[in-house]
Amino acid sequence: MSAADESPVIGVAELSALRARRRPVRLLDVRWRLDLPEGRPLYLGGHLPGAVYVDLEQELTRPGHPEEGRHPLPAFADLARAARRWGVRAGDLVVVYDDNDGVAAARAWWLLRRRGVEVRVLDGGLRAWIESGGLLEGGDLQPTPGDVVLRDEDPGAASIDEAAAAPREGALIDARSPLHYRGTAPTPDPRAGHIPGAVNIPTLAHVGPDGCLREPAHVHRTLADAGVDPARQIVVSCSSGIAAAHTALALAHAGVPSRVFPGSWSRWSRTPGRPVAVGPSPWGEVYAR
Repeated sequence: MSAADESPVIGVAELSALRARRRPVRLLDVRWRLDLPEGRPLYLGGHLPGAVYVDLEQELTRPGHPEEGRHPLPAFADLARAARRWGVRAGDLVVVYDDNDGVAAARAWWLLRRRGVEVRVLDGGLRAWIESGGLLEGGDLQPTPGDVVLRDEDPGAASIDEAAAAPREGALIDARSPLHYRGTAPTPDPRAGHIPGAVNIPTLAHVGPDGCLREPAHVHRTLADAGVDPARQIVVSCSSGIAAAHTALALAHAGVPSRVFPGSWSRWSRTPGRPVAVGPSPWGEVYAR
């Protein structure tokens, strides 16, 4: 199997085998969630041996104007510096993990995957490691800076206009929860609802009860049930571009290419002139803004 054909995820057993064979592996701990955006305290309390903490809010995004959405993509130069700070060296296998079903780790995978780095997400994350009997270490690891040189290439981002056109040219998947999609849940954004034409497939639909990604066949059935043709162009959106990267990971695991709309709903809802749909159906009740 070539590097291009490898699954974007790696199991605990495979990771342990590679490390036993002394394959250079750089572990990155990307613990983050909406209700706990600062994951460093948990990292300090216990992480995979040799793992370096990655701050999603500071290193996998950048400060920006509200109109760009809540988590704009980091500048390429900043991401390249961060990768070297993490100790990534040319030829390393980078394995990213978190404690939240891979949602945050997928952001790092998505940003690095086309930039000359062999990167995979630890399937099941911290939970799978602990359940396999893996040990943890505490404290803060500050590695020797690496020498990796990233390629300045598009990670697979879709523009706001491409997201708007996606329902007619292929499919636009909204990876948020049904309540947020329908516009009935509280939101920090100016409007509630979804991009007209988007189909709702919550990213957690691709996660099994063990926290691991479901099998490719299951992902394909989920797409078929939602009326999504995997042979056509797919754009994924969410609240602010984090969960969408996880759906892109699940699709890649199933051999289905996709692009992510980074600003997602947090940008769409702040952009004048963009219509909003509410309700359970893709086109729903559409309101002009």
